[in-house]
Amino acid sequence: MTVRLSHSKGFWLAATLAGALGASSAAAQQSTPTPPPPTPNQPKSDAATRLRGINPPPFPMAADQLPVPQLKLPKGFKVEVFVSGVPNARSLRLGDKGTVFVSNRLLDKVYAVVEKDGKRELKVLASGLDRPNGLAFHDGTLYIAEGTRVSKLEKIEDNLDNPPKPIVIYDQFPNHQSHGWKFIAVGPDNKLYINVGAPCNICLPPETNSQIRRINLDGSGSETYVRGVRNSVGFDFHPVTKELYFTDNGRDWLSEELPNDELNRVTKPGQHFGYPYCHQGNIPDDQFGWGRPCSEFEPPVALLGPHSAALGMRFYTGQMFPAEYRNAIFVARHGSWNKTNKIGGDIIVVKLNPNGSVRSWEPFMTGFLKDNNYIGRPVDVEVMKDGALLVSDDYAGAIYRISYDGRRVAGR
Repeated sequence: MTVRLSHSKGFWLAATLAGALGASSAAAQQSTPTPPPPTPNQPKSDAATRLRGINPPPFPMAADQLPVPQLKLPKGFKVEVFVSGVPNARSLRLGDKGTVFVSNRLLDKVYAVVEKDGKRELKVLASGLDRPNGLAFHDGTLYIAEGTRVSKLEKIEDNLDNPPKPIVIYDQFPNHQSHGWKFIAVGPDNKLYINVGAPCNICLPPETNSQIRRINLDGSGSETYVRGVRNSVGFDFHPVTKELYFTDNGRDWLSEELPNDELNRVTKPGQHFGYPYCHQGNIPDDQFGWGRPCSEFEPPVALLGPHSAALGMRFYTGQMFPAEYRNAIFVARHGSWNKTNKIGGDIIVVKLNPNGSVRSWEPFMTGFLKDNNYIGRPVDVEVMKDGALLVSDDYAGAIYRISYDGRRVAGR
Protein backbone atom coordinates (compact mmCIF):
# COMPACT_ATOMS: atom_id res chain seq x y z
CA MET A 1 0.00 0.00 0.00
CA THR A 2 1.33 3.40 -0.89
CA VAL A 3 0.73 6.25 1.49
CA ARG A 4 0.76 9.76 0.06
CA LEU A 5 1.12 12.79 2.29
CA SER A 6 0.09 16.29 1.43
CA HIS A 7 2.89 18.86 1.22
CA SER A 8 1.85 20.42 4.56
CA LYS A 9 1.53 17.08 6.36
CA GLY A 10 4.82 15.89 4.91
CA PHE A 11 6.56 19.05 6.06
CA TRP A 12 5.02 18.69 9.53
CA LEU A 13 6.12 15.06 9.83
CA ALA A 14 9.64 15.83 8.63
CA ALA A 15 9.94 18.67 11.10
CA THR A 16 8.64 16.47 13.93
CA LEU A 17 11.12 13.69 13.10
CA ALA A 18 13.98 16.18 12.79
CA GLY A 19 13.09 17.67 16.15
CA ALA A 20 12.95 14.26 17.79
CA LEU A 21 16.25 13.20 16.24
CA GLY A 22 17.82 16.49 17.22
CA ALA A 23 16.64 16.12 20.80
CA SER A 24 17.94 12.56 21.06
CA SER A 25 21.23 13.64 19.47
CA ALA A 26 21.54 16.51 21.95
CA ALA A 27 20.85 14.14 24.83
CA ALA A 28 23.46 11.73 23.53
CA GLN A 29 25.99 14.55 23.26
CA GLN A 30 25.31 15.55 26.84
CA SER A 31 25.85 12.03 28.12
CA THR A 32 28.82 11.18 25.83
CA PRO A 33 31.05 14.16 24.91
CA THR A 34 31.99 14.28 21.25
CA PRO A 35 35.77 14.05 20.72
CA PRO A 36 37.39 17.01 18.94
CA PRO A 37 37.61 16.74 15.16
CA PRO A 38 40.78 15.12 13.86
CA THR A 39 43.55 17.28 12.48
CA PRO A 40 44.38 16.98 8.75
CA ASN A 41 45.72 13.54 7.79
CA GLN A 42 44.86 12.18 11.25
CA PRO A 43 43.23 8.74 11.46
CA LYS A 44 39.64 8.98 12.62
CA SER A 45 39.81 6.21 15.22
CA ASP A 46 38.87 7.08 18.79
CA ALA A 47 42.40 6.31 19.95
CA ALA A 48 43.93 8.68 17.41
CA THR A 49 41.56 11.54 18.14
CA ARG A 50 42.43 11.34 21.82
CA LEU A 51 46.09 12.07 21.08
CA ARG A 52 46.41 15.84 21.23
CA GLY A 53 49.21 18.37 21.40
CA ILE A 54 50.81 19.11 24.78
CA ASN A 55 50.49 22.64 26.11
CA PRO A 56 52.99 23.90 28.68
CA PRO A 57 51.78 25.28 32.02
CA PRO A 58 50.57 28.90 31.76
CA PHE A 59 53.49 30.16 33.88
CA PRO A 60 57.08 29.00 34.42
CA MET A 61 57.54 26.62 37.34
CA ALA A 62 58.90 28.02 40.57
CA ALA A 63 62.58 27.24 41.14
CA ASP A 64 61.82 24.75 43.92
CA GLN A 65 59.35 22.90 41.67
CA LEU A 66 61.76 22.26 38.80
CA PRO A 67 62.46 18.59 38.02
CA VAL A 68 66.20 18.70 38.78
CA PRO A 69 66.10 15.89 41.37
CA GLN A 70 64.53 13.56 38.80
CA LEU A 71 67.10 14.24 36.06
CA LYS A 72 69.68 11.52 35.49
CA LEU A 73 73.18 11.86 33.94
CA PRO A 74 76.23 9.62 33.52
CA LYS A 75 78.59 9.37 36.49
CA GLY A 76 80.69 12.45 37.06
CA PHE A 77 78.11 14.85 35.63
CA LYS A 78 75.74 17.06 37.58
CA VAL A 79 72.81 19.29 36.64
CA GLU A 80 71.70 22.47 38.37
CA VAL A 81 69.35 25.35 37.61
CA PHE A 82 71.10 28.06 35.60
CA VAL A 83 68.07 30.37 35.64
CA SER A 84 64.36 29.82 36.29
CA GLY A 85 61.26 31.82 35.41
CA VAL A 86 62.00 31.87 31.67
CA PRO A 87 58.65 31.85 29.83
CA ASN A 88 58.64 29.24 27.04
CA ALA A 89 62.46 29.01 26.97
CA ARG A 90 63.48 27.90 23.48
CA SER A 91 66.68 28.62 21.48
CA LEU A 92 69.92 29.43 23.29
CA ARG A 93 72.88 31.46 22.03
CA LEU A 94 76.05 32.66 23.68
CA GLY A 95 77.48 36.14 23.10
CA ASP A 96 81.17 36.95 22.72
CA LYS A 97 81.20 38.47 26.23
CA GLY A 98 79.41 35.55 27.84
CA THR A 99 75.82 36.77 27.69
CA VAL A 100 73.27 33.99 27.31
CA PHE A 101 70.38 34.86 24.98
CA VAL A 102 67.12 32.93 25.01
CA SER A 103 64.09 33.05 22.71
CA ASN A 104 60.53 31.84 22.86
CA ARG A 105 57.93 30.66 20.39
CA LEU A 106 54.58 31.20 22.08
CA LEU A 107 55.30 34.73 23.26
CA ASP A 108 56.78 37.77 21.51
CA LYS A 109 60.02 38.40 23.40
CA VAL A 110 63.76 37.73 23.33
CA TYR A 111 65.71 37.82 26.60
CA ALA A 112 69.24 38.09 27.92
CA VAL A 113 70.31 36.35 31.13
CA VAL A 114 72.14 38.96 33.23
CA GLU A 115 73.80 39.00 36.65
CA LYS A 116 72.34 41.31 39.28
CA ASP A 117 73.27 41.32 42.97
CA GLY A 118 74.91 37.94 42.56
CA LYS A 119 71.83 36.38 40.99
CA ARG A 120 70.85 35.64 37.42
CA GLU A 121 67.71 37.19 36.03
CA LEU A 122 66.06 37.91 32.69
CA LYS A 123 66.18 41.17 30.82
CA VAL A 124 63.81 41.78 27.89
CA LEU A 125 65.76 42.82 24.79
CA ALA A 126 62.91 42.98 22.29
CA SER A 127 59.16 42.49 22.31
CA GLY A 128 56.30 42.60 19.83
CA LEU A 129 58.04 39.97 17.71
CA ASP A 130 56.44 37.23 15.59
CA ARG A 131 57.31 33.78 17.02
CA PRO A 132 60.97 34.72 17.71
CA ASN A 133 62.17 31.13 18.02
CA GLY A 134 65.55 31.29 16.25
CA LEU A 135 68.68 33.07 17.49
CA ALA A 136 72.19 33.45 16.09
CA PHE A 137 75.10 35.58 17.29
CA HIS A 138 77.96 36.91 15.17
CA ASP A 139 80.44 39.78 15.63
CA GLY A 140 78.41 41.49 18.32
CA THR A 141 75.07 41.20 16.53
CA LEU A 142 72.15 39.05 17.65
CA TYR A 143 70.06 37.77 14.73
CA ILE A 144 66.44 36.84 15.42
CA ALA A 145 64.57 34.46 13.11
CA GLU A 146 60.89 35.31 13.41
CA GLY A 147 57.94 33.67 11.70
CA THR A 148 58.12 35.78 8.55
CA ARG A 149 61.40 37.71 8.81
CA VAL A 150 64.91 38.01 10.18
CA SER A 151 65.80 40.99 12.36
CA LYS A 152 68.98 41.97 14.19
CA LEU A 153 70.16 43.77 17.31
CA GLU A 154 73.59 45.32 16.75
CA LYS A 155 76.25 45.72 19.48
CA ILE A 156 73.74 44.18 21.82
CA GLU A 157 76.13 43.12 24.60
CA ASP A 158 77.23 46.75 24.96
CA ASN A 159 73.61 47.88 25.26
CA LEU A 160 71.81 45.35 27.41
CA ASP A 161 70.37 48.11 29.60
CA ASN A 162 69.23 50.15 26.63
CA PRO A 163 68.78 47.74 23.70
CA PRO A 164 68.22 49.16 20.22
CA LYS A 165 65.09 48.43 18.25
CA PRO A 166 65.37 45.37 16.00
CA ILE A 167 66.28 46.10 12.38
CA VAL A 168 64.56 43.89 9.81
CA ILE A 169 67.03 42.58 7.23
CA TYR A 170 64.89 39.95 5.47
CA ASP A 171 61.12 39.49 5.16
CA GLN A 172 60.57 36.97 2.38
CA PHE A 173 59.37 33.94 4.34
CA PRO A 174 55.91 32.49 3.66
CA ASN A 175 53.50 33.13 6.52
CA HIS A 176 51.95 29.97 7.96
CA GLN A 177 51.34 28.66 11.46
CA SER A 178 52.11 25.00 10.82
CA HIS A 179 55.90 24.66 11.24
CA GLY A 180 56.19 28.41 10.74
CA TRP A 181 58.71 29.03 13.52
CA LYS A 182 62.37 29.26 12.55
CA PHE A 183 65.83 28.15 13.61
CA ILE A 184 68.92 30.08 12.53
CA ALA A 185 72.69 29.67 12.61
CA VAL A 186 75.74 31.39 11.15
CA GLY A 187 77.72 29.11 8.86
CA PRO A 188 81.49 28.93 8.34
CA ASP A 189 80.91 30.98 5.17
CA ASN A 190 79.50 33.86 7.30
CA LYS A 191 76.02 33.35 5.92
CA LEU A 192 72.79 32.93 7.87
CA TYR A 193 71.09 29.54 7.52
CA ILE A 194 67.35 29.38 8.27
CA ASN A 195 64.82 26.55 8.02
CA VAL A 196 61.50 27.03 6.22
CA GLY A 197 59.20 24.24 7.35
CA ALA A 198 56.40 22.49 5.49
CA PRO A 199 53.04 24.32 5.89
CA CYS A 200 51.29 21.05 6.74
CA ASN A 201 51.72 17.60 8.19
CA ILE A 202 52.03 15.92 4.79
CA CYS A 203 51.48 17.68 1.47
CA LEU A 204 53.28 18.62 -1.71
CA PRO A 205 54.80 21.86 -0.43
CA PRO A 206 55.24 25.07 -2.41
CA GLU A 207 58.70 25.78 -3.82
CA THR A 208 59.22 28.29 -1.01
CA ASN A 209 58.86 25.68 1.74
CA SER A 210 60.46 22.48 3.10
CA GLN A 211 64.00 23.71 2.81
CA ILE A 212 66.97 25.26 4.55
CA ARG A 213 67.68 28.65 3.07
CA ARG A 214 70.74 30.84 3.42
CA ILE A 215 71.24 34.60 3.12
CA ASN A 216 74.05 37.07 3.56
CA LEU A 217 74.45 38.83 6.89
CA ASP A 218 72.75 41.91 5.46
CA GLY A 219 69.75 39.90 4.22
CA SER A 220 70.75 39.84 0.56
CA GLY A 221 71.57 36.88 -1.66
CA SER A 222 68.78 34.52 -0.59
CA GLU A 223 69.14 31.00 -1.98
CA THR A 224 67.85 27.52 -1.25
CA TYR A 225 70.61 25.43 0.28
CA VAL A 226 68.86 22.02 0.57
CA ARG A 227 65.31 20.74 0.01
CA GLY A 228 63.05 17.97 1.26
CA VAL A 229 63.26 19.13 4.89
CA ARG A 230 59.92 18.84 6.69
CA ASN A 231 60.56 20.63 9.97
CA SER A 232 64.09 21.21 11.19
CA VAL A 233 64.37 23.13 14.46
CA GLY A 234 68.05 22.47 15.07
CA PHE A 235 71.31 22.40 13.13
CA ASP A 236 75.03 23.01 13.57
CA PHE A 237 78.26 22.79 11.58
CA HIS A 238 80.91 20.13 12.16
CA PRO A 239 83.92 21.78 13.86
CA VAL A 240 86.39 20.06 11.53
CA THR A 241 84.68 19.32 8.20
CA LYS A 242 82.33 22.37 8.42
CA GLU A 243 79.49 20.23 7.06
CA LEU A 244 75.95 21.06 8.17
CA TYR A 245 74.13 18.47 10.31
CA PHE A 246 70.45 18.99 11.08
CA THR A 247 67.56 17.32 12.89
CA ASP A 248 64.24 16.86 11.08
CA ASN A 249 60.84 15.91 12.49
CA GLY A 250 59.07 13.14 10.55
CA ARG A 251 55.45 13.29 9.46
CA ASP A 252 52.59 12.47 11.81
CA TRP A 253 49.76 9.93 11.50
CA LEU A 254 51.52 7.32 9.40
CA SER A 255 51.68 5.10 12.50
CA GLU A 256 52.71 5.38 16.13
CA GLU A 257 56.03 3.68 15.39
CA LEU A 258 56.86 5.25 12.01
CA PRO A 259 58.52 7.28 10.74
CA ASN A 260 61.55 8.13 12.84
CA ASP A 261 62.83 11.63 13.31
CA GLU A 262 66.14 12.09 11.55
CA LEU A 263 69.66 13.38 11.90
CA ASN A 264 70.89 14.46 8.48
CA ARG A 265 74.23 15.51 7.02
CA VAL A 266 74.71 17.89 4.09
CA THR A 267 77.72 17.02 1.95
CA LYS A 268 76.95 19.47 -0.87
CA PRO A 269 74.40 22.21 -1.62
CA GLY A 270 71.26 21.24 -3.52
CA GLN A 271 70.68 17.87 -1.88
CA HIS A 272 67.10 16.67 -1.33
CA PHE A 273 66.28 14.83 1.90
CA GLY A 274 63.04 13.17 0.85
CA TYR A 275 60.01 15.05 2.15
CA PRO A 276 57.19 14.48 1.20
CA TYR A 277 58.09 11.48 -0.97
CA CYS A 278 60.19 9.37 1.39
CA HIS A 279 60.55 9.20 5.17
CA GLN A 280 63.55 8.09 7.27
CA GLY A 281 65.35 7.10 4.08
CA ASN A 282 63.43 3.90 3.39
CA ILE A 283 59.64 4.43 3.73
CA PRO A 284 57.79 5.76 0.66
CA ASP A 285 54.92 8.03 1.64
CA ASP A 286 51.51 6.42 1.21
CA GLN A 287 50.21 9.45 -0.72
CA PHE A 288 53.21 11.03 -2.44
CA GLY A 289 55.69 8.18 -2.71
CA TRP A 290 54.33 6.66 -5.92
CA GLY A 291 57.01 6.74 -8.63
CA ARG A 292 59.59 8.39 -6.35
CA PRO A 293 61.87 5.68 -4.93
CA CYS A 294 63.73 6.49 -1.74
CA SER A 295 67.01 5.95 -3.60
CA GLU A 296 66.45 9.36 -5.24
CA PHE A 297 67.03 11.16 -1.95
CA GLU A 298 69.69 11.60 0.72
CA PRO A 299 69.19 9.12 3.57
CA PRO A 300 69.59 10.23 7.19
CA VAL A 301 72.80 9.44 9.03
CA ALA A 302 70.81 8.39 12.13
CA LEU A 303 67.22 7.59 13.11
CA LEU A 304 66.27 9.28 16.38
CA GLY A 305 63.02 7.55 17.32
CA PRO A 306 59.44 7.86 16.04
CA HIS A 307 57.82 11.23 16.82
CA SER A 308 60.52 11.97 19.42
CA ALA A 309 60.60 15.65 18.31
CA ALA A 310 64.36 16.02 17.91
CA LEU A 311 64.98 19.77 18.09
CA GLY A 312 68.11 21.76 19.04
CA MET A 313 71.57 20.26 18.58
CA ARG A 314 75.18 21.37 19.02
CA PHE A 315 78.59 19.87 18.46
CA TYR A 316 80.45 19.73 21.74
CA THR A 317 83.57 21.87 21.36
CA GLY A 318 84.32 22.45 25.06
CA GLN A 319 87.13 21.05 27.19
CA MET A 320 85.26 20.24 30.43
CA PHE A 321 83.68 16.92 29.41
CA PRO A 322 85.76 13.74 28.89
CA ALA A 323 87.50 13.27 25.54
CA GLU A 324 84.88 10.81 24.28
CA TYR A 325 82.43 13.72 23.98
CA ARG A 326 84.72 15.95 21.92
CA ASN A 327 82.98 16.88 18.64
CA ALA A 328 80.02 14.64 19.51
CA ILE A 329 76.51 16.03 18.96
CA PHE A 330 74.13 16.74 21.82
CA VAL A 331 70.50 16.63 20.67
CA ALA A 332 67.45 17.77 22.62
CA ARG A 333 64.47 15.47 22.04
CA HIS A 334 61.40 17.47 23.04
CA GLY A 335 59.31 14.31 23.37
CA SER A 336 56.44 12.72 21.47
CA TRP A 337 52.84 13.79 21.80
CA ASN A 338 51.01 11.57 19.30
CA LYS A 339 52.18 8.26 20.73
CA THR A 340 50.25 6.24 23.28
CA ASN A 341 53.53 5.42 25.04
CA LYS A 342 55.63 8.57 24.81
CA ILE A 343 59.35 8.65 24.07
CA GLY A 344 61.95 11.39 24.13
CA GLY A 345 61.94 14.17 26.67
CA ASP A 346 65.71 13.81 27.01
CA ILE A 347 69.15 14.82 25.78
CA ILE A 348 70.97 12.25 23.68
CA VAL A 349 74.60 12.24 22.56
CA VAL A 350 75.51 11.19 19.02
CA LYS A 351 79.09 10.01 18.48
CA LEU A 352 80.63 10.13 15.02
CA ASN A 353 83.22 8.16 13.12
CA PRO A 354 86.25 10.00 11.67
CA ASN A 355 84.54 10.06 8.25
CA GLY A 356 81.51 11.92 9.66
CA SER A 357 79.13 8.97 9.76
CA VAL A 358 77.34 8.09 12.99
CA ARG A 359 78.95 5.45 15.18
CA SER A 360 76.30 5.38 17.90
CA TRP A 361 73.87 7.42 19.94
CA GLU A 362 72.75 6.99 23.51
CA PRO A 363 70.76 8.78 26.23
CA PHE A 364 72.71 11.44 28.13
CA MET A 365 70.19 13.25 30.33
CA THR A 366 66.87 11.58 31.13
CA GLY A 367 64.03 12.06 33.61
CA PHE A 368 61.81 14.67 31.93
CA LEU A 369 59.30 11.91 31.14
CA LYS A 370 57.76 10.29 34.20
CA ASP A 371 54.87 7.81 34.23
CA ASN A 372 54.12 8.72 30.58
CA ASN A 373 53.77 12.40 31.48
CA TYR A 374 56.19 15.29 31.06
CA ILE A 375 57.65 17.21 33.96
CA GLY A 376 59.85 19.12 31.53
CA ARG A 377 60.60 19.20 27.80
CA PRO A 378 64.11 20.07 26.58
CA VAL A 379 64.37 22.25 23.47
CA ASP A 380 67.92 23.44 22.82
CA VAL A 381 71.50 23.08 24.03
CA GLU A 382 74.45 25.47 24.10
CA VAL A 383 78.13 24.99 24.97
CA MET A 384 79.47 27.59 27.41
CA LYS A 385 82.97 29.04 27.39
CA ASP A 386 83.95 26.91 30.39
CA GLY A 387 82.72 23.76 28.63
CA ALA A 388 79.48 23.38 30.60
CA LEU A 389 76.33 22.57 28.63
CA LEU A 390 73.12 24.60 28.92
CA VAL A 391 69.71 23.03 28.26
CA SER A 392 66.49 25.01 27.76
CA ASP A 393 63.11 23.65 28.89
CA ASP A 394 60.03 25.37 27.45
CA TYR A 395 57.62 23.30 29.56
CA ALA A 396 59.06 24.19 32.97
CA GLY A 397 60.35 27.59 31.82
CA ALA A 398 63.97 27.12 32.85
CA ILE A 399 67.56 26.72 31.70
CA TYR A 400 69.75 24.02 33.27
CA ARG A 401 73.54 23.80 33.47
CA ILE A 402 75.34 20.47 33.09
CA SER A 403 78.92 20.26 34.35
CA TYR A 404 81.51 17.51 34.83
CA ASP A 405 83.91 16.92 37.70
CA GLY A 406 86.26 14.03 37.08
CA ARG A 407 87.55 14.20 40.64
CA ARG A 408 84.12 13.23 41.89
CA VAL A 409 84.31 10.06 39.76
CA ALA A 410 87.84 9.19 40.90
CA GLY A 411 86.92 9.62 44.55
CA ARG A 412 83.64 7.74 44.59
